[in-house]
Amino acid sequence: MRQTVRLGRLAGIPVGVHWSVLVIMLLLVQGLADVILPRGARGYAPVVYWVVAVVVAVLFLAALLAHELAHSLVARHYGVRVRAITLWLLGGVSELDGEAPHARADLLIALAGPLVSLAGAGVFAAGAAVASVLGGGALAVTGLVWLAVVNAILGVFNLLPGAPLDGGRVLAAVLWWVRGDRAAARRAAGRVGMVLGGVLIAAGFVEVLLTANFSGLWLVVLGWFLVMAARAETVDVMLRKTLAGIRVGDVMTTPAVYGYTSQSVADFVATVARRHPHRIFPVLDLDGRLAGLVSLTRLAKVPTADRGTVRVGEVVSVPVDRTRVLDPATALVDAAPALLSGGHRLAPVVIDGRLTGIVTHRDVARATELAELGVTPDRGGSAETTSGTQIPADPGR
Repeated sequence: MRQTVRLGRLAGIPVGVHWSVLVIMLLLVQGLADVILPRGARGYAPVVYWVVAVVVAVLFLAALLAHELAHSLVARHYGVRVRAITLWLLGGVSELDGEAPHARADLLIALAGPLVSLAGAGVFAAGAAVASVLGGGALAVTGLVWLAVVNAILGVFNLLPGAPLDGGRVLAAVLWWVRGDRAAARRAAGRVGMVLGGVLIAAGFVEVLLTANFSGLWLVVLGWFLVMAARAETVDVMLRKTLAGIRVGDVMTTPAVYGYTSQSVADFVATVARRHPHRIFPVLDLDGRLAGLVSLTRLAKVPTADRGTVRVGEVVSVPVDRTRVLDPATALVDAAPALLSGGHRLAPVVIDGRLTGIVTHRDVARATELAELGVTPDRGGSAETTSGTQIPADPGR
């Protein structure tokens, strides 16, 4: 099952929703319809509460999207490529390729989201005031007030000075600006984030123990997330320092190992998959251009009797429009997080639309270990993959 559903593009940026958003939306709609709206506006039919609850929840989701879009647009203004925006259980994330060019840009990127949330709180509060004056109804006023309060909380909470919150980014940007050391600034923000997460975990357990109110478990979950994310932030800082100056082209495996869309599954397995230590492979079309990626897991789902007739192009796991494609000049540290933690752990390296190599999590790990020894890896990738060669250029086999 795909974890993220693609919704489309906004300002040219791909927008997706993680499946966990459905869970939080259902809980949110139920809480609004059963508790919050009836408490603020009595006397309406249950179906009315549920309809308004859905509208309010959708507006809240739109506010989260606006928060992330603000980060992304400011980042793009300063030359940072925005890969995608993804909404998930605890809010949203703007997936950026690269880092801000200077501390001022980093500060403005970090502040953009919370400022939009606070501005949204003001807009919803003004809407509630106008609705109240014009007799718009208690139900509309209650919904708008709730949106104003939640957006204000979102804006203020995100400004708490600990990574990975926006406030942690602000703290890191300010320290970088003052001290001139980006890595040290990010490490400091990460440490503050771990402390902040620990405080939230402790507060959540105290609430549960003293009040027998299990809503405190939300604080525990949130605190745990902050601790884990802050720890990942500090690891990322160390990784960036270790891999500084190393490009994708320095570690990529060449020649690339690939298959063709017109190749039968049986032939691909016999000539490519069984001979190379990868779990996923690039696939080229008849013109030699990248068509996507195919995994062993996907190939295994093709019935044995059909593998001689089913073509690889029919079972591509990741279409080209969803494939993370790298340039040899890309800093390895910018590609490393997705390769080390992503599901595929392989990315094709392309020049002018032509596949020139591949990079895997093994290449990143090897480059990291060699960098710690003070040496740069020889071009050609890890020892266990450099022996691989391209399959015969016979797409009709």
